[in-house]
Amino acid sequence: MKFALFTTNLAGGGAEKALAKIAGGLAARGHEVDFIVCEDAGNYAPPAACGFHALVTRASHGWLGKRRMAWRLRRLMASRTHDLLVSTLPFADEVAVLARAPRHVCRIANTLSAEIARLPAGKAQRRTKRYRELYGSRPLVAVSQGVADDLHSQFGIEAKRIRVIANPFDFAAIRALAAEPCPARPGEPYLLHVGRFAAQKRHDLLLAAFARTGLPQQLVLLTPPDARLDALIAEAGLKPRVTIADFQANPYPWMAGADLLVLCSDHEGLPNVLIEALGCGTRVVSTDCPSGPREILRGELARWLVPCDDADALSQAMRNALVAPKPGADIIATALAPYSAERALDGWEALARECC
Repeated sequence: MKFALFTTNLAGGGAEKALAKIAGGLAARGHEVDFIVCEDAGNYAPPAACGFHALVTRASHGWLGKRRMAWRLRRLMASRTHDLLVSTLPFADEVAVLARAPRHVCRIANTLSAEIARLPAGKAQRRTKRYRELYGSRPLVAVSQGVADDLHSQFGIEAKRIRVIANPFDFAAIRALAAEPCPARPGEPYLLHVGRFAAQKRHDLLLAAFARTGLPQQLVLLTPPDARLDALIAEAGLKPRVTIADFQANPYPWMAGADLLVLCSDHEGLPNVLIEALGCGTRVVSTDCPSGPREILRGELARWLVPCDDADALSQAMRNALVAPKPGADIIATALAPYSAERALDGWEALARECC
């Protein structure tokens, strides 16, 4: 079969990373895959064994810029017949819709109502209207059941038009990458947070909770340097105890070496870092945010979920996790089973067959 996967760029976010893994996995299964981006920019390399196409060098997000990219995408799609076009992230979704691409599904990677809830009232109304118009009448793939439920309950989208296909994870490959040398990794014990500096990720909450723990470990942040983040760290009086280690193309040695990985977001879609850290054998603590953490941390692992925006609860969970025994291999295997690459890729193949 022939697939086209389309996103904004390869800037390093979880949605882009997951789409690249889907593309590489489908290509490894013998399918013909085109990986298309709006702009040729980002930290990730294009997925191996895929055709790579950038519509422009630098994207313009205005009215005219979107339509120019849609015209380029329409020309590209006309020259190459695909069984399925998968777009992800709202900007790329909109460009694909403007291009009137056939056999097109939008992959929703975040809990949209939680994103909207952070906006001022007027902007929230406009964003809600935009999403209802963009997603209200087309087939959708949600990365978690929580995202699917949100699309149905908050945007009135029929449940029968939403399919859940989780992100794919090759756990053997993750463990192999985790074993690679990593001289930049701290030699002293550390806690880890992986995520870009954005309001959703709540670095402010993380720093407040970490300050209250009294733990001896360093806190390492895998995110590009940012003056605003520096200011937050200084304000919390944590400069000697926090390291900003930049974006890492291979974060797995950092995960494997950490005493604990912390996710403290206000909202997610399906947080890759929780699954990857568990795959590296690392303890995790997470806010019980919409959506994904509760689906991943089930059974005995659910004890490591804490309420959103509660620094005291997060601080206590961090301390408790570090003294608790590590979860057994059977518990981890059960938690990770729904996220195997084989299961996800089977889902994409089945959807392509239905769209043919």
